[in-house]
Amino acid sequence: MKINCIIVDDESLARKGLEKYVKEIEDLELKGVCKNAMQANTIINNEKIDLLFLDIEMPMISGIDFLNSLKHTPKIIFTTAYSEYAIESFEFDVVDYLVKPISFERFLQAANKAYRFISDKPPTVIQGKTEEKEEEFIFVKTDKQLVKILLKNILFVESMQNYIRIHTIDNSHITLVPLKKVFDILPEKDFIQVHKSYVISKSKVEAIVGNQILMGAHKIPIGRSLKEEVLEILVKNKILKK
Repeated sequence: MKINCIIVDDESLARKGLEKYVKEIEDLELKGVCKNAMQANTIINNEKIDLLFLDIEMPMISGIDFLNSLKHTPKIIFTTAYSEYAIESFEFDVVDYLVKPISFERFLQAANKAYRFISDKPPTVIQGKTEEKEEEFIFVKTDKQLVKILLKNILFVESMQNYIRIHTIDNSHITLVPLKKVFDILPEKDFIQVHKSYVISKSKVEAIVGNQILMGAHKIPIGRSLKEEVLEILVKNKILKK
């Protein structure tokens, strides 16, 4: 599946850099490179656009005001030099927020996240040429701030009706997001849903006792309908037998 995207940025160097990154990723189809929101608006009105790489601080109309003007909004990845807009931007349910200068590794991570949201196929890794290894992370909005959480530190995510609690090695964070949305963002190779209310890190499982998974002091229930699949994925062929 090709994702139709456009770049919207008033800075020439930023446009060229993002264009180079897009061309490195085979599943992104670049439909336009725009220096302002008006050019982008023309393309969106004439073509099916799935994803915008959108700057915020632009002359005449800002990226956020531009979003407010659209009736049908594509998925958005903000690309900006200003981190202070991060909290406001997430009110628009953006896919990701990239702060310049943007490394290719970070750009690729955002593109993969967009692919999971847009594609009707199972999540796959978009092929690209990585330049450097960067630790994977997510930001969650909690107590009027965005908190950065490294994926390697997550033990499990617990659903609490409209909220979720993300349990990490040394802390926990509550945010107003449905469990499904978080599960769609987390990499499938590292996380698994074991119950309608729980998503866990595969590597943090210490033991399986009956219908429960032990992770330190935590006991995570395994859903009855998911048990066979969960055991197959977690245990695989690594049971020592006589």
